[in-house]
Amino acid sequence: MDTSTKKSQNPAEPPPPPSARGGPGDPIAPHTPGAPGTAELKRAARGATRPGDRIFLTLTRGSGILLLAIMAAIAVFLTYRASLAISEDEANFLTAFEWNTNLIPPKFGIAVLAFGTVVSSVVAMVLAVPVAVAIALFITHYAPRRLSGPIAYVVDLLAAVPSIVYGLWGALILVPHLDGLFGWLDDYLGWTGIFSWDQGAPRSMLTVGILLAIMILPIITNVSREVFRQVPQMHQEAALALGATRWEVVRMAVLPFGRSGVISASMLGLGRALGETMAVATVLSPDFDIHASLLNPGGGTFAQNIASKFNEATEFGRDALIASGLVLFVITLLVNGAARAIIARRKEYSGANA
Repeated sequence: MDTSTKKSQNPAEPPPPPSARGGPGDPIAPHTPGAPGTAELKRAARGATRPGDRIFLTLTRGSGILLLAIMAAIAVFLTYRASLAISEDEANFLTAFEWNTNLIPPKFGIAVLAFGTVVSSVVAMVLAVPVAVAIALFITHYAPRRLSGPIAYVVDLLAAVPSIVYGLWGALILVPHLDGLFGWLDDYLGWTGIFSWDQGAPRSMLTVGILLAIMILPIITNVSREVFRQVPQMHQEAALALGATRWEVVRMAVLPFGRSGVISASMLGLGRALGETMAVATVLSPDFDIHASLLNPGGGTFAQNIASKFNEATEFGRDALIASGLVLFVITLLVNGAARAIIARRKEYSGANA
């Protein structure tokens, strides 16, 4: 018997570890000749993919690339036409309080438009978001089934009403009935300066904000309602088992889970408020001045100014309007980016990972 045989039969010598034998537990075991490697397995997996999966992947990827291409084309077009107008502007485009594109040399600026757009949208969000969330909670957690269905149906119908209908309703019904509200605000809050009223026609930024709040209310309500319906039932049952009231269940289980969804819904509503055109043009008395009070008539927004001046504008005037549209485009991108950042920071509190 040779030495190697004796060594292999020596009971005092421990057997080699699995990693030394190249067993299945070894992560770095040498490749066995004839066995399929990583590249072969990947090729086999790709070959096993069904044709429908490959077609669907191609279509979805193409759709995403097409969307990016469209956004890039819009940005390039707006930037090019805006540069033609801004290069000829004799006033400061960002701070000027006038819009005279027919002058030689032309003078125009967006200070009033930016102020009016932001203020009216903020007013609309302040009024609409709490009411929309309350309606969504009532439909999903408080209303009986025979009542929640019709309310949800009415909210869906309101979301489908065209903006011009809202504008006509605002001009014919809302504006004539705001004198009482404006007078009350002037009596009790006029000392702030923000709600002082000089008895003018109620075609002001507050009127625009109220109308925009009514318009974006169905959008925020619908999205928030669907988010609240996705709250895991075991979260709510666990809170009830611990003795929580219905409001405590909503506060501790429903609202934390739906926070990201409510933020997304609010951003959708804000996007419509920022770009609303015909309704604002119908109820607002535009001028190029910034008023400290929300009740005094005047002001303007980007969309309203473009709609009211585009038909009568010259070629250069249209380039100037496109320049203001570029600013609105940038504001919208910034708002959506901020919303995505907020959602990304708070997703661990949304309950989506539970």
